[in-house]
Amino acid sequence: MKQAELNRAVALATGESMSTVKRLGFLLAEPDETVDPDSETSGPYVIDWDELEANRLNSERQGARHEPVVA
Repeated sequence: MKQAELNRAVALATGESMSTVKRLGFLLAEPDETVDPDSETSGPYVIDWDELEANRLNSERQGARHEPVVA
């Protein structure tokens, strides 16, 4: 899969614009590779999207809307 194809697929799946997807810089993950978000090699820009979404849903259930959630 080429980068342009990946960007298109992500844009279609998320509803984001192609420019936003390009700016965020999605890459194909290696199937056997695990990413440790706390590792210095991953840097501060690794986000656990599942954890972020769970935190957002929990905040909404508790009525704490419009407050930023830190991953």
